[in-house]
Amino acid sequence: QVQLVESGGGLVQAGGSLRLSCAASGRTFSTYAMAWSRQALGKEREVVAAINWSGDITYYLAAKGRFTISRDNAKNTVNLQMNSLKPEDTAIYYCAARLGPAVKDTSRYEYWGQGTQVTVSS
Repeated sequence: QVQLVESGGGLVQAGGSLRLSCAASGRTFSTYAMAWSRQALGKEREVVAAINWSGDITYYLAAKGRFTISRDNAKNTVNLQMNSLKPEDTAIYYCAARLGPAVKDTSRYEYWGQGTQVTVSS
């Protein structure tokens, strides 16, 4: 069982930066693939970046070149540094975990946090 708690969301102007953090409970955090996902109003939830237990990272279309995912297995945390934010990045951002490799399909993640709101003003 893994419990996830996100923090770090807020309101930022276009071009600004935010750093999201996800704190995970459980002694086996290091064995989970972790992902940051987002859901904008009226849209489907999508994975923007994922990191395997080994540290292998995949960025998906929306995040490439602007977002950086990282994890600290000693602290049971996974972070998402978001730079050059755009109004279209406005969404609720969720931390997710799954056993096995990181994937793009949100339905394959077993554990989810409650989400943190990110709003980017133009």
